[in-house]
Formats: sequence, C-alpha cells, structure tokens
Amino acid sequence: MVTLTVCLDSLQAIFGVQQNFSYPGSQWNQRRSIDRVVRAEHLLLKDYLPSGLPDGFFIPADRDRDQKEEAMVIILREGALDLELQELEQFLSAYNVQIKPTVGEHTIIWGLVGDTSKIDIDGLLIHPCVKDVKRIQEPFKAANKKFHPEQTVVHIADGIDIGGGNFQVIAGPCSVETEEQITEVAKDVKASGAKLLRGGAFKPRTSPYAFQGLRAEGLELLLHAREQTGMPVVTEIMSAAHLPLFKDVDVIQVGARNMQNFELLKELGKQDKPILLKRGLANTIEEWLMSAEYIMAEGNQNIILCERGIRTFETATRNTLDLSAITVLKEKTHLPVIVDPSHATGVRRYVETMALAAVAAGADGLIIEVHNDPPKALCDGAQSLTPEQFDTTMKKVEKLRRFMETEINN
Repeated sequence: MVTLTVCLDSLQAIFGVQQNFSYPGSQWNQRRSIDRVVRAEHLLLKDYLPSGLPDGFFIPADRDRDQKEEAMVIILREGALDLELQELEQFLSAYNVQIKPTVGEHTIIWGLVGDTSKIDIDGLLIHPCVKDVKRIQEPFKAANKKFHPEQTVVHIADGIDIGGGNFQVIAGPCSVETEEQITEVAKDVKASGAKLLRGGAFKPRTSPYAFQGLRAEGLELLLHAREQTGMPVVTEIMSAAHLPLFKDVDVIQVGARNMQNFELLKELGKQDKPILLKRGLANTIEEWLMSAEYIMAEGNQNIILCERGIRTFETATRNTLDLSAITVLKEKTHLPVIVDPSHATGVRRYVETMALAAVAAGADGLIIEVHNDPPKALCDGAQSLTPEQFDTTMKKVEKLRRFMETEINN
C-alpha cells in the first residue's frame, strides 16, 4: 500500500488540517474527513492531481445545491424606456427565473425568483435601465421588504384599510352563540369605534368535548350581524373543504394551529380575499413569514399578520405576547401586523395594557375579544372584555395614537 498526502494551502486555510489518501493498487480509500471538503464547490481535488482522479474516486454532489435558490432584486432607473425593459426581460429569460414587478411611488423593482447564482451582477449594472442590483438571502421572497419597499395596504371595504398608516380594531366574541348575542356585541363594539366584527363559527378546541362552534349556522348569524351593522366580518377557517361556506366572508382568518397547514394556505392563496394569518404557538418569525409566502406564491397578496403570543415556560398568562415581533416584522416585511392581546394573555385584566403596549410598539391594529356576558360565554370568557371595558380601552387606544402622531417640538 502506498500512502499519498495531499497538502493544499486552500484546504489548510479553511480547515487547518492535511488530508490523507490511501492508494491500494488502483483503488483509493477515502477518509471520512475529506467528504465535507470535497463538497465545497470551489475546491475540486482533480485540479491538483496531474493524472486526474483515480478509478473509484468520486466527488460527492452537494446535497443542498437544489435548495440554494437565491432571489435577486433589480431596481430600475426612473424613465426607463419600454424597449430597454424588453431587452432586459429577454436577457433574464435565458436564466429561467420568474420576474415579479413591484411599482412604487418613485421606484420600480423587479424581483427575480429562482436560481440567480449564474446571473452576473456586474453585467446587469451596465444595462441602461438598471439602477442597482441586490441579492436576497432570506427564504421568503414575496413577503420580503426588499422586494416591496413600500408598506402593503390591505383594502377590506370602503374606508376600511389596514397597513400603511391605516389602523383598525377588530372586535367581537370568541364564538358566535346566538343571533341576539352576536348582533348585540356587534352594535356595542361599533359604537366604541371598532370597524370590523370578529366571531368564531368553526372553533378548534384542545378538547374534543368542548364547544366546537355553530359552524355553517354560525356563519349565517355572523353575516346577519353584518347586515344589521354594516361591519365587515372576520372569522376563522379550519379546512379548505369549508371554502364554499366562506364566499361572503370579508376576511378569512387562519388560526395559530393552522399556520403551517400548507395545503390550506395554498388554497387561500387562490382566493380574492384578505387573509388574517395568526402566528403559530411555537413558531419563529421566519416560519411565520414562510407561511405567508405560501399564500402569496399562489397569487393572493392581501395578508395581515397577527401576533397572538407564543408558548413559553411562563404560566402566569395563557401565552407570552412577543411585542418585539412587531419591530422585527416592520424591518423584514411590507405586510401589516396586528396584535391579539386577548389570546396572548388569556386574562381579561391584562388585555387593555397589552393592547396599549402593542399600539406603542407600532402595530397596525388590534383584534380583541368582547362578550356581552363573559361568565356565561361558551368559549374563552376569561379573556373577553365586557362592552363597557372595551369602550374604556378604545378611548385609551385612541388617546395614545393621537399622542404618538403628535409632533414633539424641542
């Protein structure tokens, strides 16, 4: 047996080790430690061996290569000619990437999705209609603020928008119980300033023996309350099979338990309705944004993110409200984000303070549970405000918003 030691400066610089190969006749025995080395695409050992690679020696494929799709954004110059844009589009078509244009007030951006690794940035920069080019490392593309620098404004109804400086409060009971209950609560929360009515018809419950909602009947009662008050309705869907029942619903809510129900998200992406996407019980912000990406990839860009608390070791509250998520999301995405202080705390007396904290943190809205008789509520009465408590909270929210919008002169 002949032992050959290959000492490559570049390998030593990266790993600080030498790589040994044993050569038994015409076969090479490869040490395990070399496996990770030869996966580096810029280090090909055959370039250092004059006679090429011996029989039986191979370079393992990069298992992640197919998954390494970087996005790219092209910022176009103002006044670019149509002919120049056509030439650029034709140039990019050779690389088999998707072009997703975003038109802002002063800027036009082309987002490129796919394998952009072979596209030469310098080559793009010399094109007359290109102002700048940037690569995006984050896995979420359509939801990325680099793709869409201006804040998304989700239009719900005449005079009711969320995002881009438009603040809205969604309020109503956890569950629709009776026609009298939902209609009475709807009138009360509207009088206090809420613009959208929430109410659960399909209820995902931890226990199979707990009240599961009135289902289709609950939706009918919710829509009846809309007729009585003119308030757009927000309600949760649990299965794509229920979509026909939601054709008249204004905003479809995806609950925390379904945040990663990818087949449901794909179907919602084909709907022409705003989607309120709640964060999962134990999901990271990136996972949350990737769920939004599933919806957006199918064509629906009208997404409202909802922070509703995450599960931690703390037991004093139902969940732990992650207010820092608002700041992080404002940096990472153009999508509006609202906060649910009811599910986050699970305790009625904590809801108001957390609602105010969310406003101070920059949330685009609130979703708050209100019941006309919380002790008798069929679901989550402990975290539901009375109409009187909600009215007090709304006055404080409005006062805080006015204060934050007031310019402070030094």
